[in-house]
This record gives sequence, structure tokens and C-alpha cells, in this order.
Amino acid sequence: MEPEMEDKTLELMCSVPRSLWLGCSSVAESLCALRCLQSIPSTRAHNQNTSGMDSQNLVDDLSPKKNTVLKLSNGPVVGSRKRPSEGNYEKEKEHCITLFDQWSEADQVEFVERLISRMCHYQHGHINSYLKPMLQRDFITALPAQGLDHIAENILSFLDARSLCSAELVCKEWQRVISEGMLWKKLIERMVRTDPLWKGLSERHQWEKYLFKNRTAEVPPNSYYHSLYPKIIQDIETIEANWRCGRHNLQRIQCRSENSKGVYCLQYDDDKIISGLRDNSIKIWDKQSLECLKILTGHTGSVLCLQYDERVIVTGSSDSTVRVWEVTTGEVLNTLIHHNEAVLHLRFANGLMVTCSKDRSIAVWDMASPTDISLRRVLVGHRAAVNVVDFDDKYIVSASGDRTIKVWSTSTCEFVRTLNGHKRGIACLQYRDRLVVSGSSDNTIRLWDIECGACLRVLEGHEELVRCIRFDNKRIVSGAYDGKIKVWDLQAALDPRAPASTLCLRTLVEHSGRVFRLQFDEFQIISSSHDDTILIWDFLNVSTNGQSEGRSPSRTYTYISR
Repeated sequence: MEPEMEDKTLELMCSVPRSLWLGCSSVAESLCALRCLQSIPSTRAHNQNTSGMDSQNLVDDLSPKKNTVLKLSNGPVVGSRKRPSEGNYEKEKEHCITLFDQWSEADQVEFVERLISRMCHYQHGHINSYLKPMLQRDFITALPAQGLDHIAENILSFLDARSLCSAELVCKEWQRVISEGMLWKKLIERMVRTDPLWKGLSERHQWEKYLFKNRTAEVPPNSYYHSLYPKIIQDIETIEANWRCGRHNLQRIQCRSENSKGVYCLQYDDDKIISGLRDNSIKIWDKQSLECLKILTGHTGSVLCLQYDERVIVTGSSDSTVRVWEVTTGEVLNTLIHHNEAVLHLRFANGLMVTCSKDRSIAVWDMASPTDISLRRVLVGHRAAVNVVDFDDKYIVSASGDRTIKVWSTSTCEFVRTLNGHKRGIACLQYRDRLVVSGSSDNTIRLWDIECGACLRVLEGHEELVRCIRFDNKRIVSGAYDGKIKVWDLQAALDPRAPASTLCLRTLVEHSGRVFRLQFDEFQIISSSHDDTILIWDFLNVSTNGQSEGRSPSRTYTYISR
């Protein structure tokens, strides 16, 4: 503080009762209060003459001309003064208002801004208190009064569940807008569109039939959806708890035949499971009854990999061929002969297919149609069998027994980079967005950032080769030659601060042989093994005692092929 200002401050502090300035909690508040006092005439001589007066009389003496409010931390102190000329003030006020009304809106705003800038802090507070209720608008109530109910509904439709509950309690009009706008129904529909867990629950619990319909007699009232929402949340919490605790209902398909010793690959949907076996066949199973619907034959070697969509099944075999089958009829539509040794893995999407082989090469194919498939490029660079491939629009990713993961450009098929870290050959991987998750015969799982090639985390726990791996937004599920399936917390694995001991959520042990392949979604894992079984691990239909409601805890169907 400058010396001159300090003298003035001391002088002013001496000129008023100590109870006024000692009540301030800080020097800053003291100075703020003193600025309001600077306009008060006070001198040392005057203070000496009034030293015998009490504090209240001193304040009165210091305020002879106009009304002043001293805003201090211990409350306002008002000095009572009257304006020198009440009549002149009224005339001047009316004149100012008349001039103000004649100005444009822009000029009025500029004038008020300048006026406010000349006021004290306590005056700003009074103005704020006056303006605050004027600026508040209940637009949700006002819009329907103007015939704009749909706008009010649209505004409230963006609220989450907690906010929507609070909005219903504001007033009867808000509650009416929410009810008539069916906003709970719209909230559930939004969740079903964006979250696969919600979508799956809507299909399995059959309340999907009440969604995405216009207002008809068949649509329940808003109260139905209001009560449905917490039930859905409870179902989701139960499913998550089942995953964490390993509670599940187990179903088993025995698919052994006279010369079969394993189920090497599988894929499923809501209706069926398609599996590739060591006995050279592809078996299609009904997912509800677990019965074998169809057997496709034609390969002369074990079926090692497969993928299907709504039109075709594509399989790769140890006979070095790739076959394309029609889903509904099982007819062979195409046979691709290119690789010199076993086709170990394949992926196809959006008119592109990538296959890899024990011959150390990767083949990139253009799929114009099931019968029109042409070889675009052969990628060479691995020094051992290429065990697995995956791709998207940006990258093709391959993993090999040479301990490396290689990244290639999808559009140009040019090599991009190599990911090094595994100590032994790599048996499986999945790639999505920037994340690659791989499993190796060094018994570990590694998480990689594909853009920079960095290893983000190493997961340890399996006792033998990690043969298959899948992940979604929440979990990683791995299967290994130790016969175990492990469920890992993906988000924790991506957090470098998370302790290694917290990453494995559950270990599932039911297979009596090596786990070859698995697939999972929010509700289940389906796995296949060298023990010739397909297991369905159901985390949805689980009762409190660990058994499925209405089912035995383990259900087995055995199919013997001749």
C-alpha cells in the first residue's frame, strides 16, 4: 500500500467506531468498507472534538448531508440523512426517465452500464436483488400457454433420469408436460438406441414391443415407463454383479463324434451357434433347444476358423482352402485356393476379406459378391505362421508365432509398424479403435496403442498359452490352454494407477480341455474347447441361489455324428 493511502486509511479508521472496521474479516474487506467512507468529511481535529461522544453520535455527525450505507462484513450501518431538496429530486428523476424513454435500446443499455459502473458495491447488490427475479422465466409453463407444448417437451426430453424425476416435482404444469409428452418412454428409447445392454434387455424381457410406437391404444401410459425405468436399472446392476461374482447359468453342448477331438471355432447370434470342428465339418446349432440343425461338409481338413453374416458363412481349413457357404441352404458358393498351408484365421467386412496362414503370408481379398472374390494383395513380412488377423477401415493387424504384431495400411496394404514385447509366439488378438489386445504362448495378455506402438499394460494370470481373446467397452475375456476363462476389467487395465491384483474380476473353470475359441456379449460367454464341448455361460437368467429360473443350473445336449 502507498504511504499516502496508508495515512488516509489510518485517519479514516480512527474517525469511525472500532466496531465498524474491526468486524471485517480481512484487510481487503476493510479497504472495501473504507472506500465507502472516503466521501465522509473527517479530520483529526474533528475527531478530537468528538472524542467524548459515543459511537452512534459519531456516525450521525459524520453524515450531515446524504443517506449512506456502509457495507461491512458484520452488517450494514446506515446513517440517517435527508436529501437537501426532495422536490428537486423528483423533478430531476422524472426528467431523466423522460429522456431515457426517448433513447434507443442500445443507448439505454450503454447509459445503464455507465451508471452502474459509477455505483458502489452495496448498490450493485441492491440492483442484483432487484433484477434476479425479473430474469427468471418459467418457460416450461409459459410455452404451453402459447400453444407450444411440443417445444417444452423437446427441451425436457434431453434430461437424464435423475433430472427428469426432479422436474416432475417442480409443479403440476411441468408434471403434465412430462406425462403427456411421454418423456419416460422417450428416455428409455434413447437408451435402447445407444446402449447394447439396454437393447438386449428390451429384447429378452419383451418390453421392446412397447417402444418406438406412436400414441395408440396399445401404448401404456407414461406411468408404466416411469415405473419400468428403475426395474431396468436394477436388472443392469444385477447383471454387473453376476459378472463380478461369477454367478451364471451353464448350458453345455456335447458335439463329439467318432473321429473328432475339438471344436476349433464358433460364432453365434440370438438364434443359432455355428461351430467348426476338427472332424472337418461345420455344425449349426439351435441356440434355444441346443439341437444340431445342420451339418456342412466339404472341407478335407479341420475347420480352424469361420465368420458369417446374414448371407454367407466363410470358413478356413487345414486343407489350405477358404470356402464360402450359403447360410440358409448350406450350399457351397465358392472355394478359394491360394494359401500353401493351413488357413489359420480370417475376417471379412464391407467388401473386404483378410486371411492368414501357416505359410507366413496374409492375403487381402475384394469381395464383390459371394461368387466374385478376387485377390488384391499378399502381405509378406512375418517370419513364422500368421495365427490371427483383424482390420478396420484404417489398419490391418496381424500376429504371428515370430512374437510380433504387424500393422498394415488397409487402403494401400503398405507396412506401417511392428509391435514388439511378447516373449513367445502370439496366438490371438482383437483390434478396435486405437486398442489392440493380444494373447501369447508366454501366458500373458498385452494391451497396445496401435498409433504409437506402446504397450499399455501386461495382464498375467493364465498358466498356459492364451489361445483366444475378446473385449468390449467394459471387459476383456480370455481363454487359454489351462482350460480357464478369465474376465478382466478393461477400464482398470487402461488405468496405470490400478493395482495388478484388481484387474482379474473372475476365473471360470468348467472346460476339461484347452479353450480354443470364445465370443461374448453383455449377457453371456459362449466358448469351445478341445474337450469337444460348447459352453454357454448365462449371466442374465440367474436366480439368487445360482440357478436359472425355471431351468436346471446345467443343461447338456449331446450330438453324435456317424
